[in-house]
Amino acid sequence: MSESINDATLETPPSDAPKISRPAQRSHGPVERDVHDDRDHDSGSQRDYGAASQDDYDPAEDYRALSAAAISTFALGLLSPLAFLDIWLGLVPVAALMLGVVALRQIGKRPEEYTGKKLAIAGLALALVFLIGGGTYQSFVYSNELPGPDFVRASYAELQPYEGDPPTKLTPETLALNGKKVLIKGYVFPGQRQSGITQFLLVRDQGDCCFGGNPKITDRILVQLKDTKGFNFSGKLFKVAGEFHIAPPAPAADAQGVVLYHLANAELR
Repeated sequence: MSESINDATLETPPSDAPKISRPAQRSHGPVERDVHDDRDHDSGSQRDYGAASQDDYDPAEDYRALSAAAISTFALGLLSPLAFLDIWLGLVPVAALMLGVVALRQIGKRPEEYTGKKLAIAGLALALVFLIGGGTYQSFVYSNELPGPDFVRASYAELQPYEGDPPTKLTPETLALNGKKVLIKGYVFPGQRQSGITQFLLVRDQGDCCFGGNPKITDRILVQLKDTKGFNFSGKLFKVAGEFHIAPPAPAADAQGVVLYHLANAELR
């Protein structure tokens, strides 16, 4: 028996031997549950946020209309280069500027209803640039269109009789132009020749020249160019300078009837 006790004693490890401790196994169950809980919480928050955003959006309250005045301003701004073609077309950029002011005031007073401020500003900028540029160009053309200081500007309005008078009864304004060097604008009445034209009827408007009409006697001037080479026919507006004369009725070139007014030694401007 003593031997068995001794054997047991030998098998017992000494008290001062180092003890090996094993790390306790962690349980992943609660952690996994926490992660899932967090994910569920996040997804629930996102669902709640999306629902809140959708609930807050009201098309009737959040929608803003694009100002019609801003659209019109930009459209007229794009058309403002027409001011270079004729002085009357300078009204296009002027209209754009007026509409632009209306658009900005409209948007400023009711920003919750209207948008388009940048569009209106762009139209205003285009209109202003072309109004200044077109006006400067037209002023330059006007000041340099007369061939010399002895020329005056004339118009068909000055060649008309007083209301109720016969067409051949000339007014003092018409008689005052006789023998003077004038510049007048009109359209070439279409004749038999299309090139090398040296003599032609200059008429008041395109209704007389281009649609088969026969211009009245006070709306036609017989022009004789001093350039023997002539020019090619065109339906555009011409500026013609020459010596204005009133003569007895004579047959009109390329038209029925007679002419009273003549322009001699003329040149196209």
